[in-house]
Amino acid sequence: MVLKKQKPAGAAALAGGGGPETATYQQLTRQQHAQERAQDYVEAIADLIAMRGEARATDLAKSLGVTHVTVIRTVQRLQREGLVSTEPYRSIFLTDSGRRLAGKARARHEKVVAFLEALGVSPSAARADAEGIEHHVSDETLLAMERFLGRKSRDAGRTPGESSRAAKTCSP
Repeated sequence: MVLKKQKPAGAAALAGGGGPETATYQQLTRQQHAQERAQDYVEAIADLIAMRGEARATDLAKSLGVTHVTVIRTVQRLQREGLVSTEPYRSIFLTDSGRRLAGKARARHEKVVAFLEALGVSPSAARADAEGIEHHVSDETLLAMERFLGRKSRDAGRTPGESSRAAKTCSP
């Protein structure tokens, strides 16, 4: 479940003027942050399993830069949501739903990194910036990034004159 950020109508709600619109917006924001955290966790769990063959809470805490207690609480929530399974004194495992979410999060992350690098952003800055952008970019914007990357790769093999002529004939 990916929630799209929708701002409530009314300047008072956006300015924090109280009322039901502000409460709705705040609730939506909290839900979105929880979803971001879930994506980060399942992606990190998948990475640890791929690198080490298992994902332990202590390794996850180090990977995400949080405390062991934070990992335990978040993993409990992810377990209730059906994204992970655990057993006492054992590793953390992704469910089928968790693996799907991790794959989707990884793909979004990689697309954002590739787009930023195509713009000339250094690889280290692109990876760091993608950590925040990947959760907030709309599907429409992600598709535009993909189209841009596709055109850029097609243009890479052309001479400068051919690239500009090709760009004029490409549909947006």
